[in-house]
Amino acid sequence: MGPGSGLACDLTLNSVLTPELKAKYQDQDTVRRVLGRTRTIAMVGLSTHRQKASFFVATYLGSHGFRVIPVHPKAKEILGEKAYPTLLDIKDPVDLVVIFRPAHEAPRYARQAVVIGAKAFWLQLRIVSEEAAQIAEAGGLTVVMDRCVKMEHGRYDGTMHFVGMNTGILTARRARRWLPS
Repeated sequence: MGPGSGLACDLTLNSVLTPELKAKYQDQDTVRRVLGRTRTIAMVGLSTHRQKASFFVATYLGSHGFRVIPVHPKAKEILGEKAYPTLLDIKDPVDLVVIFRPAHEAPRYARQAVVIGAKAFWLQLRIVSEEAAQIAEAGGLTVVMDRCVKMEHGRYDGTMHFVGMNTGILTARRARRWLPS
């Protein structure tokens, strides 16, 4: 656990992964390291609709200092950022690729993430593709699977209660920032 985390952050999500795959793709130190080193996120499947989870997550991440680049085949702009039809169309460096698309599409995006030189590949909560994970790992990317990037950031940032996901635990202890400034 990081300096800002404690009992309130020891949550167990209902993952569909086996214990072995959980250990490999949901390791707390790996999640912390990926989030701590990330500044620019390419979000594949970022919706133009405010009520969709991807829009909510992108808004949260943007409000916490991340640059979120939308990957959407038809949109021109989402949340003030130019949208790109594929990862291959992005010219700026990308630290993390987050997938909000069905699992059967994930291998295609894993290949693209390798080509653009991303550092990490994240399959959002309930999205599982061992094939995509293997492609990304073979290309040198760190992989997180079946986890919500917003919830994980909030867990380690001490802001899990902020913008959704109320823990229901009252405390007078001020959250300490764990991410590097």
